[in-house]
Amino acid sequence: MSSKSYKPLFSRAFAANPDRLHFAAHSHHLWPDASFDGHVEAWNDAAAMADRKWDKVFGEVMPRAQENVARELNLPDPSAISFAPNTHELLVRIFSARAGGGVLDVLTSDGEFHAFRRQAGRWEEGGRIRRRIVPCEPYETFGARFLAAMREKAPDVAFLSTVMFNSGLRFDHAADLASHAKPDGTWVVFDLYHSFMAMPSDFSTVADRAFLLGGGYKYAMSGEGAGYIHAPPAFAERPINTGWFADFGAMEHKQGGVAYGKDGSRFLGATYDPTALYRFNAVRAMLTQEGLTTDKITNRVAPLREKLLAALEAGEAGALRDARILKPNARGPQARFIALRDPRAVEWKNKLMAANIVTDARDDVLRIGLGLYHDEPDIAAFCEGAKKALG
Repeated sequence: MSSKSYKPLFSRAFAANPDRLHFAAHSHHLWPDASFDGHVEAWNDAAAMADRKWDKVFGEVMPRAQENVARELNLPDPSAISFAPNTHELLVRIFSARAGGGVLDVLTSDGEFHAFRRQAGRWEEGGRIRRRIVPCEPYETFGARFLAAMREKAPDVAFLSTVMFNSGLRFDHAADLASHAKPDGTWVVFDLYHSFMAMPSDFSTVADRAFLLGGGYKYAMSGEGAGYIHAPPAFAERPINTGWFADFGAMEHKQGGVAYGKDGSRFLGATYDPTALYRFNAVRAMLTQEGLTTDKITNRVAPLREKLLAALEAGEAGALRDARILKPNARGPQARFIALRDPRAVEWKNKLMAANIVTDARDDVLRIGLGLYHDEPDIAAFCEGAKKALG
C-alpha cells in the first residue's frame, strides 16, 4: 500500500470539521477540493452566460461527463449516456417505457436499495407490477439462483444491483444475465451505485443490451445531482415519463407529435441544476492529474479494509466485536464498506455520531466505509473512538 496520504485533496472537508472521523464514504463521500472548483465554475458560468449557459452545458459539460462515465465503465458510445438529478427519476422513466402491456413481471432481489424497493413496492400495491424476489442469502449461491429464476421464467424486467448496498454482495454474472435481454422481450437493468468507481468495471460486452444506472454521490466523490443512465440502443425508445430536455435540439422548430433524441438524450427530463456535472468532471480531472484510477484506489483501500476487519474481529472496537461481520464474497474485489449485522446497529450508529464518528445503519446492519482520504492511523483512531463510545 502506498504511504502517500491523499488527505490534502480533501483539505476543505477536513478543515470544516477537523475532529470528525468520517467512515461513511459508501454513503456520503467527502467532497475533494476539486469539487469546490467545479461548483464555482458552474456559478461563474451561470453569472457570465445566463441563458446561454445551456449551450456550454449541452456542448461541453455534459459530453465531458458522458465520456468520463463511458471511460470508467469501458462503454463504446458515450452518447448512449444521459443524466438526471437521481437514479430514481431514471428508473421511473425506464418502467414508463416498458408499461402498457398489463402487469409487468419483475425479477429482482431482496437486497435492492430503497429507491427501487420502495417504488417497486408501491407499483405492486397499485397492480402495475408483480415482483419475483430472489433472496440474497445464502450468499454463495445467489448468482446461480438468480440466473435459474431468469431461465425458469423470462421476466419483463430484471432489476439487480451489481453490489448490494446492505451487505456488499457482488453479482459477477452480468454477461449471463444480459444475454437474455431483447428490445421486445426482457429488459435488464443493473444498479451500479455501489460498484461505480468503487471497483474496476467493464460493461463493454453488455452495452448493447443492458441498462446501467449509477451516480456521483458515493465513490465518484461529486455529491448529489449526478445520476446517470446508459440506455442500450433499440430499448425504451420513447419513455412515457419525459421532459422537454429529451428533445432539446429541436425545441425551436415546429414538431409533429412528441419527438425524442435517438441516443441517450431520450432519457433526459426537464430543467435541473447541472452543477453536479461540473463537480463530477472536476473530480475526474483531479484523479487524472494525480494518476489515480479506480484500480489504484481499490488497491490502496483494500489493505486498510483488511486491517479494519482484523481489528473488529480482535475486539479492538469494543462492542462491535459482538456483531456478525457479513462476508458475502469468498474472493475477488470487495465492497468499500464492512457490514456488521446486529439488532443494535441503529443505536450504535447514533452513539458513534454523537462522538463525531460517522458511519451509517440500514435496518440491523451497521456499515463502516473507507475511501481515498483514509490512512492507516485512521483505523486505530476509529477503533479507539468506537470502544470509548460503545463500551
